[in-house]
Amino acid sequence: MTAVEGQPIVFVHGTRFSAGQWSPQLAALREEFPVAAVDLPGHGSRSTEAWSLKAAAEVIADAVDALGCGPALVVGHSLGGYASLEFARVRPELLRGLVLAGASASTRGAWAVPYRWVAGLVPRLPADRLAGWNDTLLRRLYPAGVVEATIRSGYAFHTLPAAWGEVLGRFDAGAMRHVAAPVLILNGEKDRVFRSGEAAFARAHPHARVELIPRAGHLANFDDPVAFSDAVRRFARQLGNSA
Repeated sequence: MTAVEGQPIVFVHGTRFSAGQWSPQLAALREEFPVAAVDLPGHGSRSTEAWSLKAAAEVIADAVDALGCGPALVVGHSLGGYASLEFARVRPELLRGLVLAGASASTRGAWAVPYRWVAGLVPRLPADRLAGWNDTLLRRLYPAGVVEATIRSGYAFHTLPAAWGEVLGRFDAGAMRHVAAPVLILNGEKDRVFRSGEAAFARAHPHARVELIPRAGHLANFDDPVAFSDAVRRFARQLGNSA
């Protein structure tokens, strides 16, 4: 099967990152599938654009259309996972399947309190200091080939308050009822916070299953790029075989 014939895949990055987050997955999958990674509003190449979930869903839809080969498998991490749930709700005709990575926790209730605190704190800290801390942490934890594209693309700290301000209080397992396509809930085994609702999210959808990346945390696609890419590959092939 050539990339032109394979299931198209669109990747949606997490908080503060950009399309560069997905460089390991794009490299691993592009020979078999048409692939693309987006910059959400307020991030990366769209850093001057205002954030909204509506605009984020439009960006994902544009990426699916640009691949030009039918409904896509959308892979969303963290913030990108919640944006992908919104996309699934408003543009179901463009969705062939959904991978929720690090995005199976309710954003309602007490869970949201510390994240509201962080969203309020970030604008008070110098962006260059935050970027330096992030660069140092990523380089300490991961090989250069995994994170350099993310580091080069910079960070969208200025968008974090608006993005999480809209997401917090909005999503729980009930959001799965708006997803018409099959769902893979793909989490790092050690991502205890964002795994907290995975069972409820899976129960809320008739065609959802959970898969864990062993020993991985919230950034599972960095912790084990090969295992993460393989999980996406298997799911994409299943979707293609059932089309």
